[in-house]
Amino acid sequence: MKRTLVLILLMLFCVPLLQAGEAQLREDPEIKERFKAVASELRCLKCQNQSIYDSKAGLADDLKKQIREQIYAGKSDEEIVDYMVTRYGDFVRFKPAVDSKNIFLWIGPFIFLIIGGILLVRYINVRKNETEEDSEAISEKDRLKAKAILEQNGDK
Repeated sequence: MKRTLVLILLMLFCVPLLQAGEAQLREDPEIKERFKAVASELRCLKCQNQSIYDSKAGLADDLKKQIREQIYAGKSDEEIVDYMVTRYGDFVRFKPAVDSKNIFLWIGPFIFLIIGGILLVRYINVRKNETEEDSEAISEKDRLKAKAILEQNGDK
């Protein structure tokens, strides 16, 4: 009976504390902006196409609490993001950092664009040469055909 009573009292006291934390976040615009900035640049691990700030998933709520706790602990935005990356991996960032592990992801599209451009120019040049050769061959063919027709008409 005592345990149940203690549990009920704890629940009654915890709810106002959580609401006070939310109210404190709403009251201080600087903290609210920092929270929004940090939570917006981190990806919800469950939704994967939403930021933690926009997500309504339970996991996102837990991550939001972690961000709030670290803001109140006085950590900088970079320290909070680094903590999240250390804990959840690089995938948690919407904009991953450029480093040796993912350098190809950053320069790969440019490499493919350059290679594609080179291949396109070569293809166009080859087709242009083939077309010129075909037009000369057709012209020669037509010339011979025309000559034969003229000779036949001239004989009659």
